[in-house]
Amino acid sequence: MNQQTQAPFIRTVTGDIPPDQVGVCYAHEHLIIDAGFATHANPDFLLDDVAKCVAELQEVFDLGVRTMVDSMPMACGRNVLKLADVSKRSGMQILCPTGIHLSKYYPPGHWSTRLDEETLSQHFVSEITDGIDANDGNGPHWQASSHRAGLIKVAGGLDRLDDQQRVTFKAAAQAHVITGAPILTHTEQGTAAMEQLELLRDHGVDLKHVVLSHLDRKSDVAYHRDVLQSGVCLEYDSAFRWKVDQVADNPTMQLLTALLADFPDQLMLGMDAARRSYWKQYGGKPGLHFLYQTWVSQMQQVGISDQHIQRLFIDNPAQAYRFCPNKEDDTSCQ
Repeated sequence: MNQQTQAPFIRTVTGDIPPDQVGVCYAHEHLIIDAGFATHANPDFLLDDVAKCVAELQEVFDLGVRTMVDSMPMACGRNVLKLADVSKRSGMQILCPTGIHLSKYYPPGHWSTRLDEETLSQHFVSEITDGIDANDGNGPHWQASSHRAGLIKVAGGLDRLDDQQRVTFKAAAQAHVITGAPILTHTEQGTAAMEQLELLRDHGVDLKHVVLSHLDRKSDVAYHRDVLQSGVCLEYDSAFRWKVDQVADNPTMQLLTALLADFPDQLMLGMDAARRSYWKQYGGKPGLHFLYQTWVSQMQQVGISDQHIQRLFIDNPAQAYRFCPNKEDDTSCQ
């Protein structure tokens, strides 16, 4: 790979694509979660059925959605082999991350809590450049698959980052600098965004290549404006979670109507539907079709323009999730 001449690209589980091939994108999802420590503690997280996943995605594909960003990092239910199978059978382009989630999704004493930032970074880089571990970091051996990671996912805690989370963020920054891979972060209830950004920026990350998830769970417009001033992208996924009588009272909708005019290139949408009870195919609701069907209609009802909707679903994800291996010379990556 000649990084001196390589153009920006999006890395899916079935190969690299140009950013203009992304199409309509759900910016933060959980498509497959295999059985493990996290699902033992909460069985509703178990999303292990490939056939059900394919059926759910085909319905969304028929609406015009073309890309899904899966956000389950290593060793907590991720299965890249299933994701690749789902992608081929449904036609959906899927990004799969490397990285580490919150410690509560791992058993006590898990290896991810004992490694320093350099070693963690090496694991992240390996999954980006060589292939995601077919055993998902669960041993007994590391076996690189033919499917490479398309982003780095790390997670921060409520109101602050603890010492271990700071290690994983530093590791993510190192891996980003080496590979040009985008970074997706989990914010707990939308908090500690500025601490996350300051840590990444202090370790060499251009914040235009960072996406913060779940910010709409802290529905303070002034807070969002402060975070957006950094140049980072925000992903909102709580639209279907709020219980309101009027569409205009939905806090996610209020954030969009307040912020789109000033920050049209920094906002994206997803569902983060990491529960059986949210999936139509598992007998839940509202189903993944909600976002690009019901929610788009509701945005149009309150006057959000088609141009802004295109940016939310197409233009902004294509920009945020691109690899930029040639960042210094390629202005499209700035």
